[in-house]
Amino acid sequence: MFLQQLVNGLTLGSLYAVIAIGLTLVFGVLDIINMAHGGIFMIGAFVGLFMVVNFQMNIFVAIIVAMIVGAILGYLLEVFALRPLRRKKVSHLAPLISTIGVSIFLESLALLIWGPQTRTFGGTLSAAPFDFGIFKISMVQIIGLGVSVLLMIILNILIKKTKIGKAIRATSLSTETAALLGINATRVISVTVMLASALGAAAGVLVGLSFDAIEPMMGSIIVFKGLAVLILGGLGNITGAMVGGFILGVAEVFTVAYGASSYRDAVAFGLIIILLFWRPQGLFGSKDKGGRP
Repeated sequence: MFLQQLVNGLTLGSLYAVIAIGLTLVFGVLDIINMAHGGIFMIGAFVGLFMVVNFQMNIFVAIIVAMIVGAILGYLLEVFALRPLRRKKVSHLAPLISTIGVSIFLESLALLIWGPQTRTFGGTLSAAPFDFGIFKISMVQIIGLGVSVLLMIILNILIKKTKIGKAIRATSLSTETAALLGINATRVISVTVMLASALGAAAGVLVGLSFDAIEPMMGSIIVFKGLAVLILGGLGNITGAMVGGFILGVAEVFTVAYGASSYRDAVAFGLIIILLFWRPQGLFGSKDKGGRP
């Protein structure tokens, strides 16, 4: 029982981690909470569903297509909603409101295109779960956990080992200093938002596949869980977002498993509040740099 719920929790937590990493990337570079992330997450889910159901596309190819669409939306978000405000050097509240507006626009667009009804993948991957005796795991869970972990590994390599990754880290510390070092900060910011949006779109497909339910308002709820993970792990800290996602996922699953399903969110967020009393800067944040490593 315990091991089964742990597997379920890690699977769910991996999805939360991917969502939170997208928020973390944008916050780390721009110091803003990207509330449009939930809208892009939802659009990614619908794109993946459309590819699988209408074109009988392989789920992995559908995820890649959704990530491409998410990256395009991220670029448009940065160019039309964030860049003009950044050039005017407005307060952090203005970009936050701007991203909320984009999220509402995307939700309205989804309602117009797909309608308010909940859509499903129709049992695309409804094969019998693999039974290992002490726990069972379905193909959907394997795909969700496997793709999420793979995306996290690729992102870590990208951020720590590549030229663009080093540019992103430099820009997150100081845009002005990065520009003096010859880094095109505008391009780096665009790439960062595109990367975050692609991760959000991939998470949308994985969450839609895991719960077999996709509807236009699904991003509104999930973005707050991503925000909670972002704060728990440490603002702007990618490792913290990963660990925080797993903690929230495991906490939710164990809450449901042991008889408090009605309070799954309350218990999980209560745990986060308690942890933040212990470390207000987040699990991997530092006191002098907020959440950044």
